[in-house]
Amino acid sequence: MAGNSADPGRSVTSKVIAILVTFTNGSTYSLTEIARLAGLSVSTAYRLTTELVDWGMLERSEDGQYRIGLQLKVLSSQAGELRATIQEQARGVMDDLAAACSYADVRLGVLADLEVAFVERGAGSRPMPVSFEPASLPAHATAMGKALLAFSPPRAVDMVVARGLKQYTRFTVTTADGLRRCLAVTRLTRVAVARGELELDTVAVAVPVFGGGGELVGALELHSRECHDVRRMQPPLIVAARSLSRELATQHTRGRPAANGEASILGRHTNGGYPAAAGRYALRANDR
Repeated sequence: MAGNSADPGRSVTSKVIAILVTFTNGSTYSLTEIARLAGLSVSTAYRLTTELVDWGMLERSEDGQYRIGLQLKVLSSQAGELRATIQEQARGVMDDLAAACSYADVRLGVLADLEVAFVERGAGSRPMPVSFEPASLPAHATAMGKALLAFSPPRAVDMVVARGLKQYTRFTVTTADGLRRCLAVTRLTRVAVARGELELDTVAVAVPVFGGGGELVGALELHSRECHDVRRMQPPLIVAARSLSRELATQHTRGRPAANGEASILGRHTNGGYPAAAGRYALRANDR
């Protein structure tokens, strides 16, 4: 049986994930609140949270409230290390993309507390920051946020909607149905677009980045006030995101040298049909 929930067709795994996602913002909740937020019956929520407490993923306070446990904090810390690794691997890609697309800033974003934490490589010669800034951009109003949400668990989208879709400009998507339609298109095309949704007179295009095993690890974005031609921005961005995904997949093999067909950043090794050291040329050709 799937359990005594409001949705008996859900798997146990989906229920556990729904409970854990509830704690994304680090708050504490009562059992009744957990059941409501995760869409579970109280009895099912009690059974699963008890197991999560036993595993150290959650902790129960003396007043009966639940909070993030030590084991989950350890995993979160490891995720932070992964972000740093992704950023380091992305540095070369972002430099190449910025050189090819001098009209736009290049951003690498990840989801953090249902918002977008990002590093930026400014157009021109400005250096890229060394670490991720605190999450400060709304996911629903940015291209990289949409690219991330489109490939995140549905519960993450539900939580963003529940938090409220703030309107920043007249173009901001502010309804749950509107956001879900945007994300459905992004899943099909693997490209997210935001036209003036956070700031007027800006256009941003983003593409998801995947790591070893095909898991979502971030999103690359071109953000511009000068160029509003999405068709011009897409080709070099797609090449860069795919190259970074291949590089991260190669790193996932833990030290195994890249073989023919395995990628390194923007063609620095033979990969996926790109000759060695051809990455910059490929981007510039697509940017014309």
